[in-house]
Amino acid sequence: MAMMEAQGGPSPGQTCVLILIFTVLLQSLCAAVTYVYFTNELKQMQDKYSKSGIACFLKEDDSSWDPNDEESMKSPCWQVKWQLRQLVRKMILRTSEETISTVQEKQQNTSPLVRERGPQRVAAHITGTRGRSNTLSSPNSKNEKALGRKINSWESSRSGHSFLSNLHLRNGELVIQEKGFYYIYSQTYFRFQEEIKENTKNDKQMVQYIYKYTSYPDPILLMKSARNSCWSKDAEYGLYSIYQGGLFELKKDDRIFVSVTNEHLIDMDHEASFFGAFLVG
Repeated sequence: MAMMEAQGGPSPGQTCVLILIFTVLLQSLCAAVTYVYFTNELKQMQDKYSKSGIACFLKEDDSSWDPNDEESMKSPCWQVKWQLRQLVRKMILRTSEETISTVQEKQQNTSPLVRERGPQRVAAHITGTRGRSNTLSSPNSKNEKALGRKINSWESSRSGHSFLSNLHLRNGELVIQEKGFYYIYSQTYFRFQEEIKENTKNDKQMVQYIYKYTSYPDPILLMKSARNSCWSKDAEYGLYSIYQGGLFELKKDDRIFVSVTNEHLIDMDHEASFFGAFLVG
Protein backbone atom coordinates (compact mmCIF):
# COMPACT_ATOMS: atom_id res chain seq x y z
CA MET A 1 0.00 0.00 0.00
CA ALA A 2 2.85 2.43 0.86
CA MET A 3 4.61 1.73 -2.44
CA MET A 4 1.47 2.38 -4.49
CA GLU A 5 0.91 5.82 -2.87
CA ALA A 6 4.51 6.75 -3.54
CA GLN A 7 4.17 5.83 -7.22
CA GLY A 8 0.84 7.65 -7.71
CA GLY A 9 1.83 11.21 -6.45
CA PRO A 10 4.64 13.66 -7.44
CA SER A 11 7.93 13.32 -5.76
CA PRO A 12 9.37 16.14 -3.60
CA GLY A 13 11.96 16.93 -6.28
CA GLN A 14 9.34 17.43 -8.93
CA THR A 15 7.38 19.68 -6.65
CA CYS A 16 10.41 21.90 -6.06
CA VAL A 17 11.02 22.19 -9.81
CA LEU A 18 7.42 23.20 -10.48
CA ILE A 19 7.52 25.80 -7.71
CA LEU A 20 10.76 27.25 -9.14
CA ILE A 21 9.33 27.47 -12.66
CA PHE A 22 6.20 29.20 -11.41
CA THR A 23 8.28 31.69 -9.44
CA VAL A 24 10.42 32.55 -12.47
CA LEU A 25 7.34 33.03 -14.67
CA LEU A 26 5.72 35.24 -12.02
CA GLN A 27 8.86 37.40 -11.74
CA SER A 28 9.13 37.72 -15.53
CA LEU A 29 5.49 38.79 -15.72
CA CYS A 30 6.02 41.38 -12.99
CA ALA A 31 9.14 42.68 -14.71
CA ALA A 32 7.32 42.96 -18.05
CA VAL A 33 4.38 44.79 -16.46
CA THR A 34 6.74 47.13 -14.62
CA TYR A 35 8.70 47.87 -17.81
CA VAL A 36 5.56 48.65 -19.77
CA TYR A 37 4.23 50.86 -16.98
CA PHE A 38 7.39 52.93 -16.56
CA THR A 39 7.88 53.19 -20.31
CA ASN A 40 4.37 54.59 -20.69
CA GLU A 41 4.90 57.03 -17.80
CA LEU A 42 8.23 58.22 -19.24
CA LYS A 43 6.64 58.80 -22.63
CA GLN A 44 3.82 60.79 -21.06
CA MET A 45 6.34 62.91 -19.15
CA GLN A 46 8.37 63.57 -22.30
CA ASP A 47 5.25 64.59 -24.21
CA LYS A 48 4.20 66.85 -21.38
CA TYR A 49 7.56 68.64 -21.14
CA SER A 50 7.87 68.86 -24.90
CA LYS A 51 4.47 70.50 -25.23
CA SER A 52 5.27 72.79 -22.31
CA GLY A 53 8.56 73.89 -23.97
CA ILE A 54 6.86 74.53 -27.29
CA ALA A 55 4.10 76.44 -25.54
CA CYS A 56 6.76 78.51 -23.80
CA PHE A 57 8.16 79.82 -27.10
CA LEU A 58 4.82 79.98 -28.88
CA LYS A 59 3.21 81.82 -25.92
CA GLU A 60 0.30 79.37 -25.82
CA ASP A 61 0.03 79.56 -22.05
CA ASP A 62 1.41 83.08 -21.64
CA SER A 63 -1.86 84.29 -20.13
CA SER A 64 -1.16 82.37 -16.92
CA TRP A 65 2.15 84.17 -16.34
CA ASP A 66 2.21 87.34 -14.31
CA PRO A 67 5.46 89.37 -14.46
CA ASN A 68 4.74 90.82 -11.03
CA ASP A 69 4.13 87.41 -9.49
CA GLU A 70 7.18 85.83 -7.88
CA GLU A 71 5.88 82.34 -8.58
CA SER A 72 5.56 83.18 -12.28
CA MET A 73 9.10 84.56 -12.28
CA LYS A 74 10.33 81.28 -10.79
CA SER A 75 8.79 79.36 -13.69
CA PRO A 76 11.49 77.64 -15.79
CA CYS A 77 9.75 78.74 -18.96
CA TRP A 78 9.75 82.40 -17.88
CA GLN A 79 13.45 82.19 -17.02
CA VAL A 80 14.30 80.68 -20.40
CA LYS A 81 12.40 83.44 -22.21
CA TRP A 82 14.07 86.14 -20.11
CA GLN A 83 17.54 84.76 -20.82
CA LEU A 84 16.73 84.52 -24.53
CA ARG A 85 15.61 88.17 -24.59
CA GLN A 86 18.79 89.27 -22.84
CA LEU A 87 20.90 87.33 -25.34
CA VAL A 88 19.11 88.89 -28.32
CA ARG A 89 19.49 92.36 -26.79
CA LYS A 90 23.24 91.86 -26.31
CA MET A 91 23.69 90.65 -29.89
CA ILE A 92 21.80 93.68 -31.25
CA LEU A 93 23.89 96.10 -29.17
CA ARG A 94 27.12 94.43 -30.25
CA THR A 95 26.15 94.53 -33.92
CA SER A 96 25.18 98.21 -33.67
CA GLU A 97 28.48 99.11 -32.01
CA GLU A 98 30.50 97.25 -34.66
CA THR A 99 28.56 98.95 -37.48
CA ILE A 100 29.04 102.42 -35.98
CA SER A 101 32.76 101.84 -35.42
CA THR A 102 33.20 100.62 -39.01
CA VAL A 103 31.48 103.71 -40.41
CA GLN A 104 33.60 105.99 -38.24
CA GLU A 105 36.80 104.27 -39.39
CA LYS A 106 35.83 104.74 -43.05
CA GLN A 107 35.09 108.41 -42.44
CA GLN A 108 38.43 108.87 -40.70
CA ASN A 109 40.28 107.16 -43.55
CA THR A 110 38.62 109.45 -46.11
CA SER A 111 40.76 112.41 -47.08
CA PRO A 112 39.46 115.77 -45.80
CA LEU A 113 39.84 117.18 -49.32
CA VAL A 114 37.61 114.45 -50.73
CA ARG A 115 34.96 115.06 -48.04
CA GLU A 116 35.01 118.79 -48.71
CA ARG A 117 35.00 118.53 -52.49
CA GLY A 118 32.34 115.86 -52.80
CA PRO A 119 31.87 114.39 -56.30
CA GLN A 120 34.60 115.37 -58.74
CA ARG A 121 33.49 117.83 -61.39
CA VAL A 122 34.04 117.27 -65.11
CA ALA A 123 34.53 120.64 -66.77
CA ALA A 124 36.97 122.81 -68.71
CA HIS A 125 37.23 126.48 -69.59
CA ILE A 126 40.20 127.41 -71.77
CA THR A 127 41.03 130.89 -73.03
CA GLY A 128 42.88 132.57 -75.90
CA THR A 129 46.64 133.04 -75.81
CA ARG A 130 48.24 136.10 -77.30
CA GLY A 131 51.73 136.15 -78.76
CA ARG A 132 51.87 132.50 -79.93
CA SER A 133 52.76 131.91 -83.54
CA ASN A 134 51.09 128.49 -83.70
CA THR A 135 47.66 129.61 -82.52
CA LEU A 136 45.99 128.43 -85.74
CA SER A 137 46.58 125.21 -87.66
CA SER A 138 48.31 125.31 -91.02
CA PRO A 139 46.14 125.06 -94.15
CA ASN A 140 47.54 121.65 -95.08
CA SER A 141 47.05 120.09 -91.64
CA LYS A 142 45.09 116.91 -90.95
CA ASN A 143 41.97 119.03 -90.31
CA GLU A 144 41.62 119.84 -94.03
CA LYS A 145 38.18 118.16 -94.05
CA ALA A 146 36.97 120.59 -91.39
CA LEU A 147 35.87 124.02 -92.53
CA GLY A 148 37.93 127.02 -91.44
CA ARG A 149 41.20 126.87 -89.50
CA LYS A 150 41.43 125.04 -86.19
CA ILE A 151 42.59 127.02 -83.16
CA ASN A 152 45.52 125.05 -81.80
CA SER A 153 46.64 127.07 -78.81
CA TRP A 154 44.50 127.62 -75.73
CA GLU A 155 45.48 128.61 -72.22
CA SER A 156 44.36 126.01 -69.65
CA SER A 157 46.08 127.07 -66.42
CA ARG A 158 45.71 130.83 -66.14
CA SER A 159 44.71 131.57 -62.56
CA GLY A 160 41.18 132.87 -62.33
CA HIS A 161 40.50 132.52 -66.04
CA SER A 162 41.04 128.95 -67.26
CA PHE A 163 41.11 125.42 -65.84
CA LEU A 164 40.86 121.73 -66.69
CA SER A 165 39.07 119.24 -64.47
CA ASN A 166 38.89 115.59 -65.62
CA LEU A 167 39.27 116.71 -69.24
CA HIS A 168 42.49 116.77 -71.27
CA LEU A 169 43.76 119.40 -73.72
CA ARG A 170 45.75 118.09 -76.68
CA ASN A 171 46.65 120.09 -79.82
CA GLY A 172 43.79 122.50 -79.25
CA GLU A 173 41.28 119.68 -78.69
CA LEU A 174 39.40 118.84 -75.48
CA VAL A 175 39.59 115.09 -74.93
CA ILE A 176 36.58 113.52 -73.18
CA GLN A 177 37.35 111.17 -70.27
CA GLU A 178 33.82 110.24 -69.19
CA LYS A 179 30.75 109.40 -71.25
CA GLY A 180 27.71 111.64 -70.83
CA PHE A 181 25.84 114.73 -71.95
CA TYR A 182 28.04 117.85 -72.20
CA TYR A 183 27.21 121.48 -72.66
CA ILE A 184 29.77 122.80 -75.18
CA TYR A 185 30.32 126.51 -75.78
CA SER A 186 32.76 128.86 -77.47
CA GLN A 187 33.25 132.54 -78.23
CA THR A 188 35.67 134.06 -80.74
CA TYR A 189 36.50 137.75 -80.91
CA PHE A 190 37.12 139.44 -84.27
CA ARG A 191 39.09 142.71 -84.41
CA PHE A 192 40.46 144.37 -87.50
CA GLN A 193 41.73 147.70 -88.85
CA GLU A 194 42.43 148.48 -92.49
CA GLU A 195 42.55 151.37 -94.87
CA ILE A 196 39.26 152.02 -96.64
CA LYS A 197 39.50 152.62 -100.39
CA GLU A 198 36.86 154.45 -102.38
CA ASN A 199 34.24 152.34 -104.18
CA THR A 200 35.48 149.21 -102.36
CA LYS A 201 33.22 147.02 -100.20
CA ASN A 202 34.50 146.42 -96.72
CA ASP A 203 32.50 143.31 -95.78
CA LYS A 204 33.90 140.37 -93.86
CA GLN A 205 32.46 136.88 -93.47
CA MET A 206 33.08 135.54 -89.97
CA VAL A 207 32.19 131.93 -89.18
CA GLN A 208 32.84 129.85 -86.08
CA TYR A 209 32.62 126.02 -86.20
CA ILE A 210 32.66 123.47 -83.39
CA TYR A 211 33.62 119.93 -84.44
CA LYS A 212 34.13 116.60 -82.75
CA TYR A 213 36.36 113.67 -83.57
CA THR A 214 35.10 110.14 -82.86
CA SER A 215 36.19 106.72 -84.04
CA TYR A 216 34.94 107.86 -87.44
CA PRO A 217 37.92 109.18 -89.47
CA ASP A 218 36.38 112.51 -90.49
CA PRO A 219 35.44 115.32 -88.07
CA ILE A 220 31.71 115.77 -87.35
CA LEU A 221 30.26 119.28 -87.30
CA LEU A 222 28.29 120.01 -84.11
CA MET A 223 27.54 123.74 -84.39
CA LYS A 224 28.32 126.78 -86.50
CA SER A 225 27.53 130.47 -86.27
CA ALA A 226 28.13 133.06 -89.03
CA ARG A 227 27.84 136.77 -89.64
CA ASN A 228 28.50 139.04 -92.60
CA SER A 229 29.55 142.39 -91.23
CA CYS A 230 30.34 145.61 -93.02
CA TRP A 231 32.23 147.87 -90.69
CA SER A 232 31.91 151.62 -90.89
CA LYS A 233 34.77 153.49 -92.51
CA ASP A 234 34.59 156.02 -89.69
CA ALA A 235 35.27 153.39 -87.00
CA GLU A 236 38.81 153.00 -85.70
CA TYR A 237 38.37 149.23 -85.34
CA GLY A 238 35.89 146.70 -86.55
CA LEU A 239 34.78 144.59 -83.54
CA TYR A 240 32.53 141.60 -83.38
CA SER A 241 32.19 138.41 -81.29
CA ILE A 242 30.44 135.12 -82.06
CA TYR A 243 29.11 132.93 -79.25
CA GLN A 244 27.34 129.60 -79.53
CA GLY A 245 26.60 126.69 -77.23
CA GLY A 246 24.65 123.44 -77.16
CA LEU A 247 24.11 120.12 -75.40
CA PHE A 248 25.60 116.97 -76.96
CA GLU A 249 26.23 113.36 -75.98
CA LEU A 250 29.92 112.51 -76.04
CA LYS A 251 31.76 109.24 -75.47
CA LYS A 252 35.09 108.52 -73.86
CA ASP A 253 38.05 109.60 -76.05
CA ASP A 254 35.90 111.87 -78.25
CA ARG A 255 37.70 115.14 -79.07
CA ILE A 256 36.11 118.55 -79.69
CA PHE A 257 37.72 121.65 -81.22
CA VAL A 258 36.96 125.11 -82.65
CA SER A 259 37.77 126.40 -86.13
CA VAL A 260 37.16 129.83 -87.72
CA THR A 261 37.26 131.61 -91.06
CA ASN A 262 39.15 134.85 -91.60
CA GLU A 263 41.61 133.67 -88.99
CA HIS A 264 43.74 136.82 -89.40
CA LEU A 265 40.88 138.79 -87.79
CA ILE A 266 40.89 136.75 -84.57
CA ASP A 267 41.91 138.50 -81.36
CA MET A 268 42.96 135.81 -78.87
CA ASP A 269 42.51 137.92 -75.78
CA HIS A 270 41.81 135.58 -72.84
CA GLU A 271 38.70 137.52 -71.82
CA ALA A 272 37.17 137.63 -75.30
CA SER A 273 38.01 134.32 -77.01
CA PHE A 274 37.37 131.14 -75.06
CA PHE A 275 36.20 127.54 -75.36
CA GLY A 276 34.77 125.11 -72.80
CA ALA A 277 32.56 122.19 -71.88
CA PHE A 278 31.08 120.65 -68.72
CA LEU A 279 29.31 117.41 -67.91
CA VAL A 280 25.57 117.79 -67.32
CA GLY A 281 24.68 114.17 -66.62
